[in-house]
Amino acid sequence: MRELTYVARNTVEWREAPDPKLRGDGEAIVAPVAATSCDVDTAILAGHGFIEPPFALGHECVARVVETGDAVTTVTPGDLVVVPWSISCGGCDHCRAGRTAHCTAVPHMAMYGAPIGGTWGGLFSDLVRVPYADAMLVPLPAGLDPVAMASAGDNWSLAWRLVAPHLRSRPGARVLVVARGSIGLYVADIARALGASTVLHVDPDPGHREIARGFGAATAETLDPPVHHGFDIAVEATGRVDQLALAVKSLAPEGICESAGNHFRPGELPLLDMYLTGVTLRVARDNVRAHIPDALALAGSGKVDPARVVSHVLDWEQLPEALPEKHLKPVFVRSGGPAGP
Repeated sequence: MRELTYVARNTVEWREAPDPKLRGDGEAIVAPVAATSCDVDTAILAGHGFIEPPFALGHECVARVVETGDAVTTVTPGDLVVVPWSISCGGCDHCRAGRTAHCTAVPHMAMYGAPIGGTWGGLFSDLVRVPYADAMLVPLPAGLDPVAMASAGDNWSLAWRLVAPHLRSRPGARVLVVARGSIGLYVADIARALGASTVLHVDPDPGHREIARGFGAATAETLDPPVHHGFDIAVEATGRVDQLALAVKSLAPEGICESAGNHFRPGELPLLDMYLTGVTLRVARDNVRAHIPDALALAGSGKVDPARVVSHVLDWEQLPEALPEKHLKPVFVRSGGPAGP
């Protein structure tokens, strides 16, 4: 089979690898049919990551089950499934508590798309082994478009977690989104759908702002100076500490800030301002498997439209040439796979 391999800045190529084989009765082999780039993949391709190439890339996809072990009960060959980005067993104490990004059955930080916590391959590959099929794979509900939901294994479900639980406890909250890519747009859509009284989406890209306005959000090119005490919830998804600082300085007293940015570069936060305001800040890799069912249910409700964030639908064979290009949310579809939205 082939793996799409990151080899140098803005350079990926197909490389041959052995076909994955089942190593136990609880495993599955899947074939990605609609795969997309995460916002962090853009940073990696730009040379901002901390892992030296080469390695197999990709950790967001909807896949078709090809083969299952005898003990697998939740999926069968032919099923369309969401593949979570992190490897989790479903049975350890952390997994049972919903902390699936910290599974103790595998090395720390085990994931697809980067050789962290072992080598698990990437989801821009022809075939992928899923070690804990019953725990990891989530059947795609009927009626949901695999292209629109290609990001459900990470960014879409992450965006749900960044804002939905907070709006449940703070109905009608004012939400600030400081973003550069798809995560922020998903958050804007979800926040308005779940009853935020105000959503301000800050992004320098005019095309992104247009999409956000289509979701009913107000938009701005920059947030400088910060809107003092203007928001109850802030979501930062830029990977830039200066933007995170602006977000936390815009919070109302006892406000909540969620940082989904991968902060590869150091910086300073306004800790005294945060102390005086009473800010709760969470910076974390997401325990996405626990949130996928709720995020899929929202996608199927008709209240949101994740397909509007898909910028391009491209053929699987275009991956080496098209992935390094600066697209918002390209989805690569395998020949014979699902049609685009």
